Amino acid sequence: MSDIFVSRSSDVAARMLGGEMMIMSVTDSTFFSLDEIASVIWNAANGAVALRDIVAHEIVPRFEVDQEVAYRDALEFVEQLAQHGILRIGDAPAGAEHK
Repeated sequence: MSDIFVSRSSDVAARMLGGEMMIMSVTDSTFFSLDEIASVIWNAANGAVALRDIVAHEIVPRFEVDQEVAYRDALEFVEQLAQHGILRIGDAPAGAEHK
């Protein structure tokens, strides 16, 4: 299974409010409220770290969840946000595609 890399879109406005990340797409005004786990993924989505590593190092130890279950849930989450243009998914670290 190949790694995927996730980065935040620049076409969003995001603010942390009461432990949840609030995100609005500037292109279509779609609004998202991310829970604590989703907020961790959002904050770690820098395009340089594989989603599997984000789950292993940020989600599993902090929330004491099964790594494979957490990864499947994280993958589903990032795919949903990517469909709305909130996150971008790549098969290489950001910037490495052209090297």
